[in-house]
Amino acid sequence: MSVARSKDPDQIGFDPARLARIDEHFGRYVDDGRLAGWQVVVTRRGEVAHSSTYGLRDRESGAPVEADTLWRIYSMTKPVTSVAAMMLWEEGRFELTDEISRWLPEFADLRVYSKGSALKPYTVPAVEPIRVWHLLTHTAGLTYGFMQTSVVDGLYRAAGYDLYPPADVDLATACAVFGELPLLFQPGSAWGYSVATDVLGRLVEVISGQSLDAFFADRIFGPLGMTDTRWWVDGDEADRLAALYVPEPRSGKAVRYDSLGALAFRKPALLSGGGGLISSAADYHRFTQLLLRGGELDGVRLLGPRTVRFMTRNHLPGGQDLGTLSTGGFAETTLDGIGFGLGFAVVDDPVPSRVPSSVGEYYWGGVASTAFWVDPAEEITALLFTQLMPSSTYPLRSQLRQLVYAALLD
Repeated sequence: MSVARSKDPDQIGFDPARLARIDEHFGRYVDDGRLAGWQVVVTRRGEVAHSSTYGLRDRESGAPVEADTLWRIYSMTKPVTSVAAMMLWEEGRFELTDEISRWLPEFADLRVYSKGSALKPYTVPAVEPIRVWHLLTHTAGLTYGFMQTSVVDGLYRAAGYDLYPPADVDLATACAVFGELPLLFQPGSAWGYSVATDVLGRLVEVISGQSLDAFFADRIFGPLGMTDTRWWVDGDEADRLAALYVPEPRSGKAVRYDSLGALAFRKPALLSGGGGLISSAADYHRFTQLLLRGGELDGVRLLGPRTVRFMTRNHLPGGQDLGTLSTGGFAETTLDGIGFGLGFAVVDDPVPSRVPSSVGEYYWGGVASTAFWVDPAEEITALLFTQLMPSSTYPLRSQLRQLVYAALLD
């Protein structure tokens, strides 16, 4: 499946020559070796204004990026898991204020890190339980082992949870471990990027009575026609997956990262709602169109429009931004002027980031430099796919915004 341009850009407010700058600009990343290849899709008012590919999905074999190339989307899985949870919420299966220990008892009687080293941490009792909205907003006090900014994420690494979990550990087992580790902060008091969405995925499993892959297939991917989105690739499909790269430290040129990239070719033991999916531009385009249209696409409704609007407001305590509440730096977004909703970063004020966008725009990205955003005010969606880790290597996301909004004339 591909995403072809469906309307001339000037018919929906874009200058075609200015949109063409996207290909010129990102083409230079491939020409000088910083990226192997990429794919970009820009839409407005439900029409595809720009769709392009450039470079190679596998530089070593010479295979080009094609319209149906598959990409590891990592943390762009998080919005899908958040939609799944809110579908259950719309059915009345839980309230956002419910304590998650009602379904996941391993998260009762939590402790919070106070001081000390990883060898001898001192903890205090949690004064507030983790509630469902804490998972959706990353305010639960959980963390990621790969953050490397605190004693607590060191404890995650010591338990075997770095960028990937230990081999053969399933989601239920991982959540049991997370429940035993101390929290980074009291739930609801700060913002910390974390395994919260993986725990949310486990909550979806327990409440729905289905495994996460079955719920996604039956309730989201099947109804939306997202036929390319999956947890791993094998057989004839394996060749469609783009290779994974990292920057060579001295030259900055992309070099292949097979030790991690190869994990996508076997079924994972842990279904990561926080970062486990592989998808295509066509599939994720359909997902973003569902969001832009308020939860409905082609006669299929997954969420009510008011639910989508509620999810994409800033839910951080007191309406604060990530610059105030974040516990550490990370690559998926800027901080100042950015709030966080139920599964998405949300633009409250575009000025502090020095990148054009609209108030109310929402977005996220993945560690291999993939990204998307939805701008309800301008009715724009944009998708960027490549496979370079980490996503902080180059300012690809801010540059795409810069180029897209510079091309918008009406």
